[in-house]
Amino acid sequence: QVQLVESGGGLVQPGGSLRLSCTASGTIFSAHAMGWYRQAPGMQRELVASITRRGMTNYADSVKGRFTISRDNAKNTVYLQMNSLKPRDTAVYYCNAGHLDARLRYIAGNYWGQGTQVTVSS
Repeated sequence: QVQLVESGGGLVQPGGSLRLSCTASGTIFSAHAMGWYRQAPGMQRELVASITRRGMTNYADSVKGRFTISRDNAKNTVYLQMNSLKPRDTAVYYCNAGHLDARLRYIAGNYWGQGTQVTVSS
């Protein structure tokens, strides 16, 4: 049974920073590309950032230059460092274990964490 557990969310003022963590168990972590998604109320879940097994990264335009995804295969953990946070970053953030298709696009796997709430507000 694959489990993904996110942590690190919270309430932060605009311009602040948070670091999310996601630890995986029940799977070979290093065999997966990993992705961070977010879902705001009334909105579809969107891919924010992804990282390949070898550490190549990709970001949504809305977070480029502000968010950084990284992974530590020895700890079975993927991180999302979020800087210069804006109110529109407010959402529940989820991690996912997936893979890349033939065009190197991230494809979500079947397993999701429970999510961690990020609220950006003054």
